[in-house]
Amino acid sequence: MVNAVYLHIPFCDYICHYCDFNKVFMQGQPVIEYLEHMDSEMERTLERFPTSSINTIFVGGGTPTALNEQQLEQFLHSVSTKFFPYTEEGLEFTMEANPGSVTPRKLEIMKKYGVNRLSIGAQAFQNSLLKRLGRGHNVDEISDIVTMAKHAGFENLSLDLMFGLPEQTLEQLSDSIERAVDLGITHISSYSLQVEKKTVFYNQWRKGELPLPTEEAEAEMYSELIRRLEAHGLKQYEISNFALPGYESQHNITYWKNNEYYGIGAGAHSYVDGVRRANAGPLKQYMSRIDEHGFPYVDENELTKGEKMEEEMFMGLRMRQGVSKQTFEEKYGTPVESVFGEQIEKLVYKELLKDTGSHIALTEQGFFLGNEVFQEFLAV
Repeated sequence: MVNAVYLHIPFCDYICHYCDFNKVFMQGQPVIEYLEHMDSEMERTLERFPTSSINTIFVGGGTPTALNEQQLEQFLHSVSTKFFPYTEEGLEFTMEANPGSVTPRKLEIMKKYGVNRLSIGAQAFQNSLLKRLGRGHNVDEISDIVTMAKHAGFENLSLDLMFGLPEQTLEQLSDSIERAVDLGITHISSYSLQVEKKTVFYNQWRKGELPLPTEEAEAEMYSELIRRLEAHGLKQYEISNFALPGYESQHNITYWKNNEYYGIGAGAHSYVDGVRRANAGPLKQYMSRIDEHGFPYVDENELTKGEKMEEEMFMGLRMRQGVSKQTFEEKYGTPVESVFGEQIEKLVYKELLKDTGSHIALTEQGFFLGNEVFQEFLAV
């Protein structure tokens, strides 16, 4: 049964130098037409794949808060009309929000339609690094959005921070962490920079114009991140995520537990009835596919039992608690050791995994070498 919804707003006021998500410049785009097609996809998805309960909704992008107030209200009205009949008390409803693109009125609209969690794209607290990233905001606007959000009644606030940036120092990362914590944030997501194709940074890297930290320096940054956030009470519950108790992202936990979810919008992905589906990314193609076929799918892949078990491991191991042996056996009808015993034994010997009795989980060393661990569970 599907209990989670992801909705994609691809519009941006500017394009960050590292971003490879599905996005387009806002200016001149058919925003209203796109939102109408999203509304249609929501309705048809619920008709084809019914659910009885929605626990989490996440609006990502792009920049959802690039929508103007009228567009934002139209979009959130669609979401509430389609999905709220299935929601229960305790719904986690998250919207990504960028500093500089949020107004008190937009926050008021979000509250009106049930949004209760904001994921704020700060990335760094140094204007020089923000400029290098191609971000459209400055440091002051980060504190401004947090102040506005709290004034509007938002208590569940997550902040994105990046490390391993061009010419970033350990001292700058430490400063960013402390300044984020000082704002009274309840959750922090922090990822190292990944240089992806079709980005400004990729072109700079190919030309030798992207001075990145060494692997040792990046590992030191990650260690500093964990140490400082844990000292402030933000517990690491996943490789890249930290939260005060009770503020863990329930939507992202859906992904890490390999549970099913709807994906609505251009370029969105979904996982329903054991099938992973990918939507068309270009706006015109997305909308024309809905008009012509009812759904915007460009790829549908029904997973084998083996593929599902692999995903259960390399997704679940991202969480500090790891993979539940009981849940694995209930889902797949066989003990995890009977499928991955050799891999688990090897990684336990290398002190990258541990068997707690109820779970298979990463060790402290394993958190730094996660990719090496996950690779062991692919194509077994």
